[in-house]
Amino acid sequence: MILDGAAGWPLEQLGGLTSLAAARTPNLGRMAAEGTVGLARTVPPGTEASSAAACTSILGYDPVADYVGRGAIEAASMGIRLEDDEVALRLNLVSIVDGSMDSYSCGRIATEQSREIVADLQTAFGGPMFRFYPGVSYRHILVVKGHPELLGSTYTAPHDISGMPIETRRPSGAGAGLLTGLMDRAHVFLQSHPVSIRRRAAGETPATDIWPFWPGIAPRSLADFETRRGVRAALTSGVDLLGGLATLTGIDRLEIPGVTDGSDNDYAGQAEGALSALADHDLVVIHLETPDEEGHAGDADGKVAGIEAIDREVVARVLALGGELRVLCMPDHPTPVALMTHTADPVPFVLWGSGVAHNGASAFDEQQAASSGLLVDPGRGVMDLLLGS
Repeated sequence: MILDGAAGWPLEQLGGLTSLAAARTPNLGRMAAEGTVGLARTVPPGTEASSAAACTSILGYDPVADYVGRGAIEAASMGIRLEDDEVALRLNLVSIVDGSMDSYSCGRIATEQSREIVADLQTAFGGPMFRFYPGVSYRHILVVKGHPELLGSTYTAPHDISGMPIETRRPSGAGAGLLTGLMDRAHVFLQSHPVSIRRRAAGETPATDIWPFWPGIAPRSLADFETRRGVRAALTSGVDLLGGLATLTGIDRLEIPGVTDGSDNDYAGQAEGALSALADHDLVVIHLETPDEEGHAGDADGKVAGIEAIDREVVARVLALGGELRVLCMPDHPTPVALMTHTADPVPFVLWGSGVAHNGASAFDEQQAASSGLLVDPGRGVMDLLLGS
């Protein structure tokens, strides 16, 4: 189980506790009291603190040697085939107000609205050079043909600059003018787009701009998971990044109704669907995005509530399965509420179940993990612990 972004920093409003420590998590607590707790460095030094690196590590791959740009990973999830001369970039619909990043997600715009916008962007600006592909909510893909220099440009993720001026944080470097020119044209186009007009009228955050970042090219390096590990695996997630990693590593993707990237996720349905997949798989990965989204929003209460829902609806069901089960539970990276973006700090993990010894922890949080003295570095070693290899 990957609790995306669940780790973080102590908060005064939580009595000096982190979100993990403040949350009521009796099931994670049971795992800690019976299993092995430690820290894992999922983001290698010099690597961007993102789920791309961190989740690649958790799946047992090297995010440096096996590097794939995140845009290409998400493109793979969406079934987009990249030619050798094409670069895929993640494309957010954002809201910029008075030159500052007001919302990196347009207030978590609904998928049906954002897809209408992206379809119209394709009509207005798509062609031999640019192709726009609609994704989920604010997350989409832009494919650029014939400009490999975009891989060397400098980008800033919009969720890293909430409330900050954007002018010096737009793409820069070789070829970036191609993107900033497109961004300027899209800005004008979106001012009068019907979805933006409707959202303003309803008091909702409009889509004022597009924001490309995280470039990647067609990947060729990731080895098949089953061939590499001798284990047939499946994965469930509400985000394209994890779907893309599954596609690229030959892990089966589970299509479970109601699985989303936010607090409206059907946690119980996701857990039941994942556990059902154990009938014909050796390993199932359950990726849960809510804590990360609430961390980016700076919502401490929402992050705690998300962690508690995961413990209550997902972890409890997993532990109730019984049998010769072994469970690994961990965040991929911290998303501190105070920072509203990721850090590269090591994350706590707990391993529980068949053949796993207790190493002294009484709860699952950052402090208990640090006190254990156990550090898995590099973090891809957690998959070895889980599989007993």
